[in-house]
Amino acid sequence: MRITGYRTATTIQEWGRPVGDANGVFADGTVPVPIVLVDTDEGITGVGLGPHVQIDAVFAAIEGEDPRGVTALYDRMLRHTFKAGHAGAVFGTIGALDTALWDIKAQAAGEPLWRLLGGRDRTVPAYASGLDIGLTDDELVSVYRAYAEHGLRAAKIKGGLDIERDRRRLTLVRDVLTEAGRGSRPGLMLDVNEAWTRKQAVRHVCELERTLDLTWIEEPVRRWDAEGLAAVGRGVRASVATGENLTGLEQFRPLLAAGAVDIVQTAAVWGVSHFLRVSALAHAHDLPVSPIGTTPVALLHAATSVPNHLASELQDLRPPWGISLDLYVEDGSFVLGDAPGLGITLDERAFDADLPRPDARAAEGPHIRPEHAGRRLLAVADGFRPERSPGRDGAFRD
Repeated sequence: MRITGYRTATTIQEWGRPVGDANGVFADGTVPVPIVLVDTDEGITGVGLGPHVQIDAVFAAIEGEDPRGVTALYDRMLRHTFKAGHAGAVFGTIGALDTALWDIKAQAAGEPLWRLLGGRDRTVPAYASGLDIGLTDDELVSVYRAYAEHGLRAAKIKGGLDIERDRRRLTLVRDVLTEAGRGSRPGLMLDVNEAWTRKQAVRHVCELERTLDLTWIEEPVRRWDAEGLAAVGRGVRASVATGENLTGLEQFRPLLAAGAVDIVQTAAVWGVSHFLRVSALAHAHDLPVSPIGTTPVALLHAATSVPNHLASELQDLRPPWGISLDLYVEDGSFVLGDAPGLGITLDERAFDADLPRPDARAAEGPHIRPEHAGRRLLAVADGFRPERSPGRDGAFRD
């Protein structure tokens, strides 16, 4: 079997409501989902969800190769892009191609990837994550009730701009999950997306912990600040989670060596091989791992094969437009199917439809760090309240 070519496409995740974090909000809830497809001479096509920046340069490393040698090809892609490939969007392109190769390998074997990787249990524990900073309190409750109906008993909300608003919103979500769990204590997490200084982080979390039990605080300071993350960890009861924006293993090592992270995260777009290596590194430090991403299907398969998986992020309960997944959510977990490979089915005709497109030039959004992040003296009044935009059918919905 040989790799013969690649194709790219872009679809959307259409939330039907504002989504974002402390850095900003996509008011229309429309988020791009880039896709890479890798073709072979035996008619098997692999799918990777992730960027395709500089893909010509990266693909040159694997063209004509046997895709089943995926681990060696992952390192080959890194070598071919060694001045740019260990960080940023190019690392994401490597991850997308890597994921597609794992998909091909499992399809060729006639097995779901979770089985090929050595997983025993197709069930992957999940937690709810609504990217919800732009919602009113009533909307927040409605969203997390929908998660609770699928058995989710742990949730991560977005915050970091106002202590009292965070306390109120965490309490609302706690009460929703407690009611659904018939009184059992839920897991609560707060994600502030690198919005604080070290002292701000300790002050904010300690104040919340007077009345709430936080499982973890996510990205309290800048992702590379090993000393700062360690200081936060010493100053609060909650675990410190980070890693979704770290790429090569060389970026994780200083944090683990400094005792700066308690929950090791990795983003779905960085690929399967990367996740397996980060998981092994974390396991060597007796730390759990937790995948992050809108559609983390590839890492869900990989999570079944590592001994230190904690829980995976469940964002939207619906897949991106034109994508079908061989999995479902039940009793608070992803349940993977038996389709060979990743179990991803694409309706490529849907990608050619007149889909709403996000404005990549938007002046505000979670993809742009605010000028005063980490230098705010006072709380941001009322958080974000963007104007609503209709969905594809013209309706406003959550």
